[in-house]
Amino acid sequence: VASWLPRYSFKQDALGDLISGISVGIMQLPQGMAYALLASVPPVFGLYSSFYPVLIYFIFGTSKHISIGTYAVMSVMIGGVTERIAPDSNFMIWDNVTNSSIIDTVARDAERVRAAAAVTFMSGLFQILLGVVQFGFVVTYLSEPLVRGYTTGAAIHVIVSQLKYTFGISPLRYSGPLSLIYTVLEVCHLLPKTNIGTLVVSIVSIVGLILAKELNTYLSKKLPVPIPVELIAIIIATVISWQVNLEMKYGVDVVGEIPSGLQPPVVPAVSLFSQVIGDAFALSVVGYGIAISLGRIFALKYGYKVDSNQELIALGLSNSIGGIFQCFAISCSMSRSLVQESSGGKTQVAGALSAVVILFITLWIGRLFEELPKAVLAAIILVNLHGMMKQFLDIPALWRSNKIDMLVWIATFLLTVVLNPDLGLAASIAFSMLTVIFRTQLPKYSLLGQVEDTDIYKPVEEYDQVPGILIFRSSATLYFANAEMYQEALGAKSGIDITKILSAKKKLAAKRKRHEKRNAKRAEKEPKRNGVQMGLIIYLFIYLFVCQTSWANKFLIKKTQNCFIFYPQIPFVPNFLAPFRYSFTSIYFCVLVLIFIFVSVAGVVKNLETGGFFNDKVKKSCLFSTIHDAVLHCQLNMKMVFYPISCISRQ
Repeated sequence: VASWLPRYSFKQDALGDLISGISVGIMQLPQGMAYALLASVPPVFGLYSSFYPVLIYFIFGTSKHISIGTYAVMSVMIGGVTERIAPDSNFMIWDNVTNSSIIDTVARDAERVRAAAAVTFMSGLFQILLGVVQFGFVVTYLSEPLVRGYTTGAAIHVIVSQLKYTFGISPLRYSGPLSLIYTVLEVCHLLPKTNIGTLVVSIVSIVGLILAKELNTYLSKKLPVPIPVELIAIIIATVISWQVNLEMKYGVDVVGEIPSGLQPPVVPAVSLFSQVIGDAFALSVVGYGIAISLGRIFALKYGYKVDSNQELIALGLSNSIGGIFQCFAISCSMSRSLVQESSGGKTQVAGALSAVVILFITLWIGRLFEELPKAVLAAIILVNLHGMMKQFLDIPALWRSNKIDMLVWIATFLLTVVLNPDLGLAASIAFSMLTVIFRTQLPKYSLLGQVEDTDIYKPVEEYDQVPGILIFRSSATLYFANAEMYQEALGAKSGIDITKILSAKKKLAAKRKRHEKRNAKRAEKEPKRNGVQMGLIIYLFIYLFVCQTSWANKFLIKKTQNCFIFYPQIPFVPNFLAPFRYSFTSIYFCVLVLIFIFVSVAGVVKNLETGGFFNDKVKKSCLFSTIHDAVLHCQLNMKMVFYPISCISRQ
């Protein structure tokens, strides 16, 4: 905040930030209470989570337009933790009035708040640690298809988790892989026990919210700020519930007691850390990935920079300090961020003003919503997920553009649905990495020809090959996992059976040694004859080496080239490269030109030198910066017997 607040322009930004802050704060009220249900904690803690973390991000964050606060995906992940640590079955007590077991909701909610605060605090510590060690680049491993497939899968979990509030039923809580399927089966089993009053409230709320949002969309160009339909919905629902007494007459579940004021800071339960460490890391990665992705979109649109490592620290402080004040993990919401931007928000001040609105509601107005039906909050959540549901349209679009990305999207979605959001994220990242490896294992190999009268080289299917020179290129990076296939492809394209030639060379070398020993023994007796035989052997070796005999030609599938240009893409120098050189320089005849593509020429040459790549035949004086330079050199040295050359691109 110290870098931009002193330069804050009240004349240009204050009015827009004020309107935006009030608009977002009004949205935070219903969404915070609704997403608290996803986290399985009392609704008031959703208001706390919309206040403390927002103020912390205002001080340390770098994005001017994202709206920090409760988020559906994060909330459902928190809900999985809280219900696993504090299930209903642990809080059953005997009711003497009804002579049956009931749930001690007070003790259960208190334990779930402790669990939510603990996992939130730990996720914040993870984010701070990653930010300090400059680990912001980790988000690059979360590709767009992965993120969109993951959020869509998490949205399915959100929908299923709200069915109990929509139908007024109490299904058993399942955890672990396949828990979503078990929950759906349980809900279907309990459908005959649906509370009709709750179902009517849910249907009316969903239909009303959808119609109101469509009206908002229709009038978006005419209205300076969107109509706060969610706030209007909870006000109307609260008034109707209070007047009709929905809870007593129809058994509709309501929010219940909302305490006034703020919670004092509490040290997180250290005893729970070992149980939530995996969930905390998943929350830290997911929350950061969503926030930085949306932040970069706005930064690109408005021409400013978002510091990825500082964002990690800002989110980490928001979560860790929020955990001390019994908040649950936060990230940014796309719907609120779009409202913040469209209503004129220019800086982080809009976020701070939205926190002030939440503070005012929490201190003085919150208790007025005690009669609000939970079915209305569930309806708000379900309607807000329509944007995520539209992400299913990514599948046909990816089918047309990139089938591998489509496979990543579908696999991520299915893994998230089946394995739950925490394990699903880890499995999805692993699958995405496997697709990268898979792509490097199946690259496109091609021979290049020269565009006439230029220094541009394209596949020989389109342009003629340079006479006497074979230029080989691969679309994938060369590294240890595909080095052998690379060598095989090079042999196939050049028309040389590498295995047979290596075998023949070894036999020739062994035969030469036997001749040398035999001639050495005869040297003392027949010096003249010995000289003749050695001359014949040397002549035979050179004759085979330059591919002029039928013996050598039988190993060649295609016509022998005077020069081979080897064109891999190597971003770093692996250890296998030195022996890789010996393999190639032992195989190819005449002139062999090796072309390597590196990011940093100076660093790569140094690594090649220390790795023992250069020798008396492959020298640093043989390095070239472009293919064309190597081709010109080959053309000038066509008559050389063996002269290995390396070419390093400065791209």
